[in-house]
Amino acid sequence: MIRCLVVDDEPLALDIITDYIQKIPELTLSASTTNAIEGLGLVQQGAIDLVFLDIQMPELTGIQFLKIINGKCDVILTTAYPQYALEGYELNVTDYLLKPIAFDRFYKSVQKVISQKNNTHIRNVVAETPLPSNKVGEFIFVKTEHKIQRIDYDDIYYIEGLKDYISIFTSQERIITLQNMKRMEETLPEERFIRVHKSYIVALEKIESIERGRISLKEKLIPIGDTYKDSFFKRIGEKYS
Repeated sequence: MIRCLVVDDEPLALDIITDYIQKIPELTLSASTTNAIEGLGLVQQGAIDLVFLDIQMPELTGIQFLKIINGKCDVILTTAYPQYALEGYELNVTDYLLKPIAFDRFYKSVQKVISQKNNTHIRNVVAETPLPSNKVGEFIFVKTEHKIQRIDYDDIYYIEGLKDYISIFTSQERIITLQNMKRMEETLPEERFIRVHKSYIVALEKIESIERGRISLKEKLIPIGDTYKDSFFKRIGEKYS
């Protein structure tokens, strides 16, 4: 549920928006007030997800309100003054509703907020959840900047760990994802992939040669870390001394 606050110095406007909120199942009305200072306090307490905010109000204007909360929650401006639209968008409001507000326009505006929150939730879940290993399907899914992408095990040559993300090098491209090496190592099937360095995981079947403590594959020389030498050479059937 999205917790809503309505701030407007006109009681009739409060009643209309309150009625609209009650018609949308995803919304719940936390408070409505003609006092902008009171509304500001509720937002600063972290009790509000979405504010329907008038602009022309005594004591504190909607623009001043926006500057003070500084993105703490979503805001939809509700006003009879279109000249404030540009300034409102510069302050990252979700939408700008001109009075009198029809319900269909109100509903469309609310859907923007719901969609944004759903997308944020999906991003967070993907970032926090270990990548699924699918040994039957022989592929994994990873989250890139704009999408969730499938990668076949057969296409992976090696994986390089960097500070805040990893790069997956395939036969066609380099794919960057916000994961860590430990999680990726646990996700990939151990019979096909092996960690050879704190910063590298390689596909065993893609190894072309090994010389002087380095693995050659896909025109890349990958060092074998001291911590991983014994397990690596044991896996490939050679005795390391």
